[in-house]
Amino acid sequence: MSLSLLAIDLGAETGRAMLGRLDGERLQVEEVHRFRNLPVRRAGALRWDFRRLREGVFTAIGRVASNGLDAIGVDAWGVDFGLLDASGRLLADPVHYRDRRTRGMLEAACAVVPSADIFRATGIQLIPINTLYQLLAMVRSGDPLLEAADRLLMIPDLFHHLLCGQAVTEFTVATTSQCFDVRRGTWAQHLLERLGIPRRLFGPVIPPGTMLGRLRPQVASATGAGSLAVVAPASHDTAAAVVATPLRSPRAAYISCGTWSLVGVEVHAPIVTRAVLAAQLTNEGGVGGRFRLLRNVTGLWLLQECRRAWAAQGHDLEYGELTELARQVPSGPLIDPDDGRLAEPGDDMPKRIREVCRDIGQPEPRTPGAIARTVIESLAVKYAWVLERLEAVSGIKPEVVHLVGGGARNRLLCQRTADACQLRVVAGPIEAAATGNLLTQAMALGAIAGPDQARDVVRRSFRLEHYQPQEPPAGAQALRARLSAAEGMPPNDGHGRE
Repeated sequence: MSLSLLAIDLGAETGRAMLGRLDGERLQVEEVHRFRNLPVRRAGALRWDFRRLREGVFTAIGRVASNGLDAIGVDAWGVDFGLLDASGRLLADPVHYRDRRTRGMLEAACAVVPSADIFRATGIQLIPINTLYQLLAMVRSGDPLLEAADRLLMIPDLFHHLLCGQAVTEFTVATTSQCFDVRRGTWAQHLLERLGIPRRLFGPVIPPGTMLGRLRPQVASATGAGSLAVVAPASHDTAAAVVATPLRSPRAAYISCGTWSLVGVEVHAPIVTRAVLAAQLTNEGGVGGRFRLLRNVTGLWLLQECRRAWAAQGHDLEYGELTELARQVPSGPLIDPDDGRLAEPGDDMPKRIREVCRDIGQPEPRTPGAIARTVIESLAVKYAWVLERLEAVSGIKPEVVHLVGGGARNRLLCQRTADACQLRVVAGPIEAAATGNLLTQAMALGAIAGPDQARDVVRRSFRLEHYQPQEPPAGAQALRARLSAAEGMPPNDGHGRE
């Protein structure tokens, strides 16, 4: 079956529209539009600019409307949401997960419902950005939007509603919220009730690869796209990226690296145990009845923030240039990329990285190249440490690591990840989320049978780079020991040896 499909892939820095042409054996992917996604401060909060994103999506559809498209689907980041009133109107721009409103909300939730009970109900890593704690912040502050709201939709669901009018939540993105019971397959109603979160906000949950309908007439008219089918793909960008990860074996691990890094393995049922909770792992929904056992790790956002700080000082460094500068300096200090002092935007990220280094007794990196080297190697070592935790709780001993997403084009990151993990790294595809989006649309249209066939298409369609492990970063063992000590875990069990 030959198909022409459009994937809208919304990331925390940019939105991308990717045109996919599937001939039954191979998928050709072409970027047709790219637009910035810049958060704004409005009404006392850091928010996503929904109007700007809508314009980007409509422009993208208009550019390819004459291509005879068969379908369109949207994927985006998790945890954030918008609230609709009873007429389907968006009440306010969605709040950014890095907004300060969730400060103290994780602790407040655990004072009402023990952390073990929250995890037992949802299977999700307890981190303050989750939807659950954003909603609790609104409850605790008496936010009037909660009273006015009729339906909560996650970010990709908001755009599907915009396109075709359906107000439903796709399964993979629903599971990121920590409001969903992954074992029962329903919203965690009892948990929501105990925290005072209105249960009426949560509507039907649909599986990935669901046909939602056709473009609204006004959208069809505005874009010139006609009666285009709208498909809910794997709407969470990481779920989509994992569909496009060419896994061959159950002993393959993956790292989806963009603004965030998602380090995990694929399993056939959620693992909700005390060991998984202690390791701060999460069970997120996948495609074809599968789950993603993973941990969220800060990703290239650290370099994004550094680039922003340097640009403000008159030094506009592209990622490729920055990576080359990092390659030219020797291995430097290693830090925990998830250090809380590095979590918020707004301040000078290079300065904060130097302060973290100083506080742990490490030399301070001064140049952009040295700071980039610290970030890249610290990420690689954190990946290796997380894979050890995954092996300990799942029994899956990885024999290869697939690195997909924007990080796959960073050759230094790929090589140092192989070195830190002491495993072969297979890099690519780069636009994994958009590719998985397209492949899930093809599943909905009957052209691909499921995730395994989708991965066959990926292997035939994209060039993959292979990296063999060499010497680990200096100080890797010491950083792993610090990471374990900070979380009260046993020391390194010998994997990823220096």
